[in-house]
Amino acid sequence: MNAYIKTFCLLAALTALFMGLGMIMGGTSGMMIAGVMAVGMNFVSYWFSDSIVLKMYGARPVDSGKVYDLTRELVQRANMPMPRVYEMDTEQPNAFATGRNPHHAAVAVTRGLMNILDARELRAVIAHELAHIRNRDTLIMTVTATIAGALGMLANYAMFFGSSHQDEEGNHQGGGIVASLAIMILAPMAASIVQMAISRTREYAADKIGAEIAHDPIALASALAKIDHAAHHRAHHVAERNPATAHMFIINPLHLHSIDGLFSTHPKTEHRIAALQKLAQQMGREESFSHASPFDAPKNAGPWG
Repeated sequence: MNAYIKTFCLLAALTALFMGLGMIMGGTSGMMIAGVMAVGMNFVSYWFSDSIVLKMYGARPVDSGKVYDLTRELVQRANMPMPRVYEMDTEQPNAFATGRNPHHAAVAVTRGLMNILDARELRAVIAHELAHIRNRDTLIMTVTATIAGALGMLANYAMFFGSSHQDEEGNHQGGGIVASLAIMILAPMAASIVQMAISRTREYAADKIGAEIAHDPIALASALAKIDHAAHHRAHHVAERNPATAHMFIINPLHLHSIDGLFSTHPKTEHRIAALQKLAQQMGREESFSHASPFDAPKNAGPWG
């Protein structure tokens, strides 16, 4: 299924879940209050998330050097606005993009990433982050977070006030404490599952678009393998201090041992590599990939044909 169609369907499912929960609770005032609060919090997050996250990781702006030059070359190739470029002083190799739209965006990479990747691989990683910016994934994930946050607030509302209510004729409706417990537990869980599914879809899409921007799928596959390997063998990552933002990185360092399933924000690295290898064949860029040896992924892995 096309990544954009899948994202739309998942967002529609999340919205339907939100509306369904409101119907179960029946308290329109509580639903409206929770929705307004969630939208308000995510509005602030949307407008200021880039500066908050960059400050959180101690990122410093740069206007020259290898990362800056590679970013400028790629945005010219992709006909995109030039984002702000940042470096993070940590040995853990990783990168992320942030910002509310292509004209207000930033790309950040760690010192560790620059140390373990060659110029070609680093270029491919930057292209992946530019793909997130081009695809407006920050906006998509903010909308997702808004709905998921509203669901969480409704669940809390159900916990404190119950899900029963009276209809227009004054008759008692709802399932009492059992329904309240079900809402409190299942609704946020379902929202998290859909939210993470959207995140995985956006990662696959950014891999594909990034590989096309750089015209080098194998370099991105090689970079992913190196980052994954290094993340498994380094004890600490800056994301451990800020787990809520770990999903922003090109490889989530907190989900290294998870399966490629419901509660993972990223697809498994071997599946991403297999998809990139297949894309390389389609682009006529077949070549050896020495870093793929730890990953014997099935040839049909990945979401795009």
